[in-house]
Amino acid sequence: MDNGKEIEKLKEEIEAIKARNRRVEADKGWETSKTRSFFVASITFLLAYFFMHLISEREAFWKAVAGSLAYLASTTTYGILKNWWLRKLRSES
Repeated sequence: MDNGKEIEKLKEEIEAIKARNRRVEADKGWETSKTRSFFVASITFLLAYFFMHLISEREAFWKAVAGSLAYLASTTTYGILKNWWLRKLRSES
């Protein structure tokens, strides 16, 4: 293979890697987004409320709210806990 073709092939491979990295970063952004968290919490609330109301659970609304808020609390503190853990891990190394 001559150098020109080799360089072109390497350029194509680099562009493919860059495109993959953009997709991975977008997926990661979605996984950690507030939009996703609030969407999941909303769906959780609606489903929990619906099923608890269906079985005549007392205070179904507030119980569904509690579950959704617990989910939001867990997702919003994830970043804080992760950063704390990473700092702790680095300091032990």
